[in-house]
Amino acid sequence: MGTAFVFPGQGSQQVGMGKALADQFPAAKAVFDEVDAALGEKLSAILWNGPEDQLTLTANTQPALLAVSIAALRVLEQERGVRLADLQFVAGHSLGEYSALCASGALSLADAARLLRVRGNAMQAAVPVGKGGMTALIGTDIDQAREIAKEAAQGEVLEVANDNGGGQVVVSGDKTAADRVIEIAKAKGVKRALPLPVSAPFHSPLMAPAAEIMREALALVTVNTPAVPVVANMTARPVTDPDTIRKLLVEQVTGTVRWRESVAFMAGAGVTRFVEVGSGKVLAGLVKRIADGAEAQSVGTPDDISAFTV
Repeated sequence: MGTAFVFPGQGSQQVGMGKALADQFPAAKAVFDEVDAALGEKLSAILWNGPEDQLTLTANTQPALLAVSIAALRVLEQERGVRLADLQFVAGHSLGEYSALCASGALSLADAARLLRVRGNAMQAAVPVGKGGMTALIGTDIDQAREIAKEAAQGEVLEVANDNGGGQVVVSGDKTAADRVIEIAKAKGVKRALPLPVSAPFHSPLMAPAAEIMREALALVTVNTPAVPVVANMTARPVTDPDTIRKLLVEQVTGTVRWRESVAFMAGAGVTRFVEVGSGKVLAGLVKRIADGAEAQSVGTPDDISAFTV
């Protein structure tokens, strides 16, 4: 039986996340303190007290979710005897890939937090507010989603951003195209098509300016060989080479998050237990729909820590 730790991405944030961990466990509090110091501001205050509109700013959400994931991981290591060396893989959804890289030792916590602040600002600045959009298609597969996106584009940009699995695919691009896709998808029998409350068209070609900024930022940080293979969003395969890690993180800004394939790969390689580390339960739900028979659990609160068994 193999185990993989997976780390959530944007959409799993909520005001107050991680506070109970910090209050109860010094190891968790130390993580939030280190992220605050790395960013030169009290992100933890926004994280725990809001206001919600400040937490949901992409530049805050991304390092905040990293902090909660790594805080939960540190407590698992200290309180439950978790050893990274015992894991078969780590992986993360979108920004969660930075959490996975930090967990594996490829990135320091301070560097990961600063990179995600840069990434969030760059993604927000890449496209004027209101010009981009994302739409979730429920009850489809990636091939049909690509066809629908192509029809809806009508000369604009619209591409598959997330292949999440369980019949859920997200498309991203110009807002008018992302809006058009809703009626086209319904006409083709897609169960639901929902516009997402996001501030930018993530994981689409419109993010190209942000990708260049991340290329420059990643060139300035140390990337170590991870202690555990990291299954990359862009390839749905393990990566351990530092230069390849940098390259794939740049490509990830504009490319498709291949989450369905990533989970299927890990399951096919012998992983039977997936542990979502951090805020929310989104990834555990997706895992159960992708990997038939796999065990999936979420660990983000003191109660979750108590219930966890190695």
